[in-house]
Amino acid sequence: MDRTHGVSLMDLKIPLVLESQAEGGYTVTSPLLPELITEGDSVEEALENVQDALAAVVEIYRETGRSLPDGLGLSTAGEGSIPSP
Repeated sequence: MDRTHGVSLMDLKIPLVLESQAEGGYTVTSPLLPELITEGDSVEEALENVQDALAAVVEIYRETGRSLPDGLGLSTAGEGSIPSP
C-alpha cells in the first residue's frame, strides 16, 4: 500500500469536488490538491479513480521534495476516506 510519511493514503481525508459533465460522466478535483484531477462514467467510478489519482499526486510531491498541504486530515473509522477499488 502506498504510504506518505508513515500515513496510509487510505487514512487521508481530503475535500473532493464532484462535477457532472455535459457530455456525460463526472470529474473529481480537490481544492487542496489542484494536481488531483480524475473522472469516471459514473459517480462510483469517478470516486474509485480518486485512489490512483491521489497516489500519483503524492508521488509527484515526493519526487519534487514538496510537503503535502496542511489541510489534509486523517480520517477516523473510515469517515471521509477515499474508497478503495
